Amino acid sequence: MPLTNSQYESIRRNYENRQNKNRHILNERTEQVYKQIAGYRELDSSVSSVSVECGKRMLEGDENALSELKEQLHNLSAKKNHLLVSAGFPSDYLAPIYDCPDCQDTGYINGEKCHCFKQQMISILYEQSNIHEMLETENFSNLSYEYYSGEDLLLFERAVETSKSFIQSFDKNYHNLFFYGKVGCGKSFLSGCIAKELIETGHSIIYFSAIGLFEFLSRYSFDYKNKENLYNTFEDLYNCDLVILDDLGTEVTNSFVTSQLFSCLNERHIRKKSTLISTNLSLEELRERYSDRVFSRITSNYTVCRLSGPDIRLKKLFNNVK
Repeated sequence: MPLTNSQYESIRRNYENRQNKNRHILNERTEQVYKQIAGYRELDSSVSSVSVECGKRMLEGDENALSELKEQLHNLSAKKNHLLVSAGFPSDYLAPIYDCPDCQDTGYINGEKCHCFKQQMISILYEQSNIHEMLETENFSNLSYEYYSGEDLLLFERAVETSKSFIQSFDKNYHNLFFYGKVGCGKSFLSGCIAKELIETGHSIIYFSAIGLFEFLSRYSFDYKNKENLYNTFEDLYNCDLVILDDLGTEVTNSFVTSQLFSCLNERHIRKKSTLISTNLSLEELRERYSDRVFSRITSNYTVCRLSGPDIRLKKLFNNVK
């Protein structure tokens, strides 16, 4: 999964902190037991001395040493357990403590990342995407066709199927999506559905509104004092698995915007990194507002989906007011 070295280092430190925290808790419990249960410390010491003695015997070729060690350790464990329970402690009170018993707080199981490691990665990817709160509502579990009918319904159903196909084949084929249509007909909603599904499978997604993207690119181009601080985001823009550019056309369009848009789309195309664009512009307006190069790049390298219908956000608002 595509995280930076610093992000991996952050996860690694989390595991170290877990281990240190749980080791401290276990040490405190052990000292508590030593103080309250007479003879328990001596039994613990016996485990060490018996093991050392067995090691010597094995080196000397004693074939019975290992089986006798197992028996002695079993007897010592039974005595310790009896003392614990008799004193009112749980039998596992001094067992190793783990936040994740599956990987024992190492992050890995048989060389593979544990589910807890993957969950930390997904949390970072959500934070990086800038759309965590949006995806709580804009996802396939909230998908509804009730506001569509006729041709609008047909177009929306087709766009949903295209979105699901995009997700299913994401790791196999390089492809891009372009949603266009009137305000409130489901473009941003489907973008959110795609983003959530891909983040949940560990893909890096970055969301930009058109205004936000070009403001960022302007700062990166001209704010020399903060250029170094903006570098990581600039690199993510070209290297993350999917960039979602929402509401293209709402920005003030000029020669800088047009050239930066083409550079962004072209560079991601060269790197075979997918892009999803949504806009309220028609294809004719897209061509008029941006250069022929931008129009050609989108229409030749993107799956184009038109959506139509009423402004669903307004409909929902009116329904809530009633």
